Amino acid sequence: MRHARRRIVRRVARLAAVGGLLLGGTMVTRAVASEPPGVAAARHTPAGPASDAGGALVARLGTSRTAGHWIGSDGRPVVAVTDDDAADEVRRAGAEAKVVPHSMTELKSATSVLRSAPRVAGTAWALDYRSNEVVVRGDGTVSGADWARLTRVAEGIGGFVRMERTEGAFTTRLNGARPILSTAGRCSAGFNVTDGTSDFILTAGHCGPTGSVWFGGDEGGGRQLGRTVAGSFPGDDFSLVEYANGRAGDGADVVAVGDGKGVRITGAGQAAVGQRVFRSGSTSGLRAGQVTALDATVNYPEGTVTGLIQTNVCAEPGDSGGPMFSEGIALGVTSGGSGDCTEGGTTFFQPVTEALASLGMRVIVSSPDGTGQRAAPPAASGAAAPGAAAPGASAPVTGVDGSTLLSRLTDRRNIGPGLLVIAGSLIALAGTRWLRTEQDRKAYRRHYSATWG
Repeated sequence: MRHARRRIVRRVARLAAVGGLLLGGTMVTRAVASEPPGVAAARHTPAGPASDAGGALVARLGTSRTAGHWIGSDGRPVVAVTDDDAADEVRRAGAEAKVVPHSMTELKSATSVLRSAPRVAGTAWALDYRSNEVVVRGDGTVSGADWARLTRVAEGIGGFVRMERTEGAFTTRLNGARPILSTAGRCSAGFNVTDGTSDFILTAGHCGPTGSVWFGGDEGGGRQLGRTVAGSFPGDDFSLVEYANGRAGDGADVVAVGDGKGVRITGAGQAAVGQRVFRSGSTSGLRAGQVTALDATVNYPEGTVTGLIQTNVCAEPGDSGGPMFSEGIALGVTSGGSGDCTEGGTTFFQPVTEALASLGMRVIVSSPDGTGQRAAPPAASGAAAPGAAAPGASAPVTGVDGSTLLSRLTDRRNIGPGLLVIAGSLIALAGTRWLRTEQDRKAYRRHYSATWG
């Protein structure tokens, strides 16, 4: 009976070890397949040329004959036009044309009427170029009476205003992608910018008023980073934090994406509908999604912000101010939205180019040889600055403390956990083999001594 129990225990141990090997191999395979997490994908689908081509056609044809442009699923520019002659001109230019009933002039007029109506906190609207509509959304905090009143305003505009209720609440994400702390709460650093004399952090305006003192999120937030010297909120949603020593330091051209990794920033540009983008924040890390609309208006409880970029990227409290980018191009800083990174949601971003123009700043970008930083032109296009490092190139995060070895080994996105499971399984398998050999040897010795003489 005792020998039978030993055989069963050995057999179960061997099966567990083999299962551990299979599990560890699966974990390593998944980690390798997802490394780096989504950043490389952006470099294979450049959106700058398509967006520039669509924008040039819209500018040439005018807002009375067009209704926006976006990037199609095949990467080609698509331009919404209101007549067949305009469609022919778009096609001759090598872009795809979509004939729609309402021009940009009509869409803009509708948003003006909505802005003039009594303000309702918890509502937002944006221009949906692809459906040729103005989409108005109301979150769960909007009362039935307020929603009915806004619906009557929309009906008075016309059938191209679509009303939708959404779950959650439209809120700012207070509470780069490095965490920065003040008495107002926790936000995320956006992009490093400069006026040519001093360096600053560009972040969200709702994070704190002028005069707010900010501390680094590392080492318990005991290191003073700087002070807010300018900003705009509501209306816009950006602010400027001047570094305490006037310098951003090493790695100023890199935004953190987690695990000690970062992406080099090579310029600043404007977002395009349909563009794949990435957002990094101190709460939820690196997330990817798509630009779904432009010129969005959000009625936060604290006030109304206009001219925002609307995306389907998720965000959570503490991600406010974090950077949004694509192909190494700075596009926006996180403003707010609804939902979370478990269920998904909508997130709005303050356009970087508007903030830079208002503040008289330039993004700090990588130097031509990739060994230092320099300032991009104040109104850089969607393309990288001439001679700059490859857009979206990976780079280590320097000038800040990296994550600990333990956190890296236990992070499921790395191969460390899988390798630990494999190593443990091999040790267990070798141990069961050794125990069996030792038991067989002892049994042989007992038998040998019993038959001796």
